Amino acid sequence: MKVLAINAGSSSLKYQLFEMPSETVLCSGIAERIGMNDGIFSLKVNGEKFEEVLEIPNHSVAVELLLKWLIDHKIISDYNEIQGVGHRVVHGGEHFAASAMLTEENIQLIEDVAELAPLHNPANLTGIYAFKKLLPDAVAVAVFDTAFHQTLAEEAYMYSTPYEWYEKYAVRKYGFHGTSHQYVSAEAARLIGKAPEDAKVIVCHLGNGGSLSAVKNGKSVDTTMGFTPLAGIPMGTRSGDIDPAIIPFIMEKTGQTAAEVVDMLNKKSGFLGVSGLSSDARDIEAGINEGNHRAELAAFIYAKRIAEYIAAYHVYLEGADVIAFTAGIGENAPYIRKCVTRRLGVLGVKLDEAVNESIRGKEAIISTDDSAIKIAVVPTNEELVIARDTLAFMN
Repeated sequence: MKVLAINAGSSSLKYQLFEMPSETVLCSGIAERIGMNDGIFSLKVNGEKFEEVLEIPNHSVAVELLLKWLIDHKIISDYNEIQGVGHRVVHGGEHFAASAMLTEENIQLIEDVAELAPLHNPANLTGIYAFKKLLPDAVAVAVFDTAFHQTLAEEAYMYSTPYEWYEKYAVRKYGFHGTSHQYVSAEAARLIGKAPEDAKVIVCHLGNGGSLSAVKNGKSVDTTMGFTPLAGIPMGTRSGDIDPAIIPFIMEKTGQTAAEVVDMLNKKSGFLGVSGLSSDARDIEAGINEGNHRAELAAFIYAKRIAEYIAAYHVYLEGADVIAFTAGIGENAPYIRKCVTRRLGVLGVKLDEAVNESIRGKEAIISTDDSAIKIAVVPTNEELVIARDTLAFMN
């Protein structure tokens, strides 16, 4: 059975086509920089990579490109060969504690909480609708980022706000990137020779969006993102944690509404806001190499916040076994890993700088043998988690 796993981000659409249940990857690829004139669409099949730079105005166009390329490259001969499509959906609110079939009712529930993840849920829904139109007979499943973090203790997910906000409006920490944190924490444990149920792992999922998690014995016990994906560390265009009083202050100074200010915090902050260059970490690194102070500042703020959360989670876990870097930046930006880990020397963390510089996009231990906490790079595989859950519904 062919199952397509779809991971639609705010500016990307990542995909893998699996033959299940063997979990054989038939092809994979990504549409990047969606919404930009210099979008990149790529496909890997049989060890060969095809790539084209073109305008990808939205996620609907990305989906059409994907299915066209599958036909053009003779990976499938007919759309009906794809029997299942699993979609990453960022926010399930309190409606979903596990994956779910994409019935009309469940799609409406996803729409109902779209305001909680304004950069992602609408993109996820665009992908869902596009695939339902082009593959109406395929089993469609939503796999929620929030599900893995449902194991947080009350002290970890509740805010110190009026309790009726939780009772009436479900205001609490939900956490995101759950499929990635679930997969990477288990793989990182195995990489250091431990069973996932016996390991204490800090996962640093660093991409255009980013979050950290503390995972103890295979279960999430804390994570940086909160009620929405805006919380936690700075990201490509998101501010991360700020003093909430900044919002009414800026409203008063600029005449903007609360929604407009929050939109700025979601779409005009982070790397983009500080550097003034780009939301892409590759552009930030290029700016640093050119001596751009604001690019360097953006990277240093980013690294400082990440290191602070790692230190806090190390304490909460009563001693982490391994720190795992994953996702686009975590896997491919040695300079960011170095910026973060050099701030953790007081914890006995020691980076093998030569190994770190050589690792991009592959699994490895990048700490020295005498590091008190192991440091690992673990490529995430959210798509495999999505495919497995989709197959379960198909069966």
